[in-house]
Formats: sequence, C-alpha cells, structure tokens
Amino acid sequence: MPWITLLIAALFEMGWPLGIRLSQVTNFRIPWILAAIVSMALSVFFLWIAQKNIPIGTAYAVWTGLGAVGVFVAGIILFDEPADLLRVASVSLIVIGIVGLKLAHG
Repeated sequence: MPWITLLIAALFEMGWPLGIRLSQVTNFRIPWILAAIVSMALSVFFLWIAQKNIPIGTAYAVWTGLGAVGVFVAGIILFDEPADLLRVASVSLIVIGIVGLKLAHG
C-alpha cells in the first residue's frame, strides 16, 4: 500500500506544473492556478503518508522522478513539445533509476 500511496503522490506531483502551464495557455488562469495549489498540497500529503513506510531518499527520488517523467510525457502530448532522441534517452535514465530504487526496496 505505501507504493500505491507514493504513486498517488506522484500523480498529484504531475498536476501542479500542468496546472501552472495551463494557466499560461488558456483564459482560465485562476482555476488552473487553484488546481495547481490543491495538487501541490495533495502531492505533499500523500508523500508524507508514503514516507512512513518507504525510506525518505527512495520516496523522494521516486516521487520527483515519476512527476518529472509524467510532465515530460504530458508536455509532448498536450503542448507539442519536442521528443527528440536525447530528451527521450535522458528521461529513460530517470525511469531506470526509479525501477532500480523500487527493486532495491523490495
């Protein structure tokens, strides 16, 4: 269950930069900023819960790593950001690190 909680935290971690970006590219600035703030709070709350059973270094690295990978993919899909080989290879290294941390934790 702690890993599910950490996954939920990472999903909310993806939400706040997406909310900020959407506030910049739409006419709905305030709602997206508010969504970003709520997402930040929920992200930290679920991280706090997950850290009760997952070491802090592992939890933080997975939380930020999944958030970064998720926002990277969302940027490509939603905002037509580049998906060149070097960017994708670099994000793949983050994914490898996350998998390694999960395997090391058990």
